[in-house]
Amino acid sequence: MNNKAQVMDFVRTPDARFDRLLDYPFDPHYVELDGLRMHYVDEGPSDANPVLMMHGEPSWSYLYRHMIPVCAAAGHRVIAPDLIGFGKSDKPTSIGDYSYQRHMEWMQLFIDKLELNNITLVCQDWGSLLGLRLAAENPDRFRAIVVGNGMLPTGDQKTPPAFNLWKNFALHSPWFPIGRIINVGSFRKLSPDELRAYDAPFPSKKYKAGARAFPRLVPVRPDDPASEANRKAWHVLECWEKPFLTTFSNGDPITRGGDAYMQKRIPGAKDQPHVTLKGGHFLQEDSPVPFARAINTLISTLP
Repeated sequence: MNNKAQVMDFVRTPDARFDRLLDYPFDPHYVELDGLRMHYVDEGPSDANPVLMMHGEPSWSYLYRHMIPVCAAAGHRVIAPDLIGFGKSDKPTSIGDYSYQRHMEWMQLFIDKLELNNITLVCQDWGSLLGLRLAAENPDRFRAIVVGNGMLPTGDQKTPPAFNLWKNFALHSPWFPIGRIINVGSFRKLSPDELRAYDAPFPSKKYKAGARAFPRLVPVRPDDPASEANRKAWHVLECWEKPFLTTFSNGDPITRGGDAYMQKRIPGAKDQPHVTLKGGHFLQEDSPVPFARAINTLISTLP
């Protein structure tokens, strides 16, 4: 990886913003990735096989707060990073500093530095765009995949109208309220403390470049810069024999139907105990315990 990150203008959210967050008692952990600091949660036995929980847009590891203890209590090492630009991780201030490939490089460095192997991937939203590529490019390091409300687009499929509206809003709206966005994407109503927690990483608009950038980075054309790499990842996934579980929700207009598509296309999805959970786009808010139990059940069947 090059040294461009070292000359990026970035901001670091003050620690005080994260004081006394509701249901988020986890100790912070950090790793440096090419001059930027990435935060991650690391719970459960340190010598256990890792469960890598990857969040999407515009959330952070707080999204998994009710799932982390359930999986850790089952004896798994749960690692939930905050992507660069989100949560407690550093945040480059220019939208142009974010690209699909750069996020991939950051995540590759992350699993390399933590020396993660025998990984069970859990991913949703942009966590899937990054996580599925990561697994396809490091197949020997992953032993199972769980996808909820996520996909690996190549730009060869039609984009849902709901996504186009979302992309335009993210790029052009002067008002970008992170907590309220997550509230709208959930079935249940988030409490004021939960809204505060989701807003905590973003004290001002200067901190939101990464959150605004993600929708425009989704491949929506066959000639998108990320399309070819994603097609290559699909070639790997089409031969993926390891367990592949879908845990989509019943109320997400953006990823609806993606579970059936992946079950048909990925060999490892055959005969798995796929579940449909109650919830909106952010199913971790609506069905966190059933989601976590589905992960634990899958892992219990692994050699």
